[in-house]
Amino acid sequence: MRDGGKPARDGAGRSSGPRRTDRNDRGDRPARSGDWKRSRDDQGPRTKDQQEYDGPDLPEDVTGAELDRSVSSQLKGLPEKLASRVARHLAAAGLLIDEDPETAYRHTLAARARAPRLAVVREAAGEAAYASGHYAEALADLRAAKRMNGVTAYLPMMADCHRALGQPEQAIKLAKSPSVAGFPAAAKAEMTIVEAGARRDMGQLDAALRTLELAPLTSKSRESWVVRLRYAYADTLEAAGREADALAWFHRTDAIDGEQLTDAADRAEALEKRMND
Repeated sequence: MRDGGKPARDGAGRSSGPRRTDRNDRGDRPARSGDWKRSRDDQGPRTKDQQEYDGPDLPEDVTGAELDRSVSSQLKGLPEKLASRVARHLAAAGLLIDEDPETAYRHTLAARARAPRLAVVREAAGEAAYASGHYAEALADLRAAKRMNGVTAYLPMMADCHRALGQPEQAIKLAKSPSVAGFPAAAKAEMTIVEAGARRDMGQLDAALRTLELAPLTSKSRESWVVRLRYAYADTLEAAGREADALAWFHRTDAIDGEQLTDAADRAEALEKRMND
């Protein structure tokens, strides 16, 4: 989620990808006679769908065994070669999502092109799309995953996608979903941050502050969700013109931000300097 509050596709996917004539790694059709006779260079430019299906080159050392067992088990209904290819793309995406989210997203598109009816694939595509800033695509795939498996853990990410797409009312609507009340503390905090951000988007600073004040800002935990809650609160206080309160909460954020997840220390220093000028 974006601090401070962070496809044109219809999410339907495809049951099979575009034709490949240089190899048969899909596992979803037999090789045709004469396929070997034409190299990819002889076939002309790849279409957008073909490029999506091909995906980025797979690192040789990525086998698919890197996936969590719960993910691998959901691929077992696929033909063996197809399952292996999908697993390798998902594993590559997981390895790259922090350092190169765009390439990670392209790997998930290649997996989705091969197995669009698997919730775990749509979930991976949605998360990678979100990480790389493709918010409409992320929303479509996360909705599809939720329809398939009923998981509500995607709601904070979906709400933040609505914010990024200029739809704060829809973000608030998701934040009010009954299932949010049963979320674990970290997920509930993420939804609170998104809801407060949506209120700010609508110019409702007082409502944003009230939303954050209902969260456990004074929790003794040093987990990242507490850091992010405090930072969002300090940031909103500053936006509301309450500089002294904002300074105090930037300091309280920095006090538990051992991993330097935020720039709370810098924000506090800048605010203090401005207040003393």
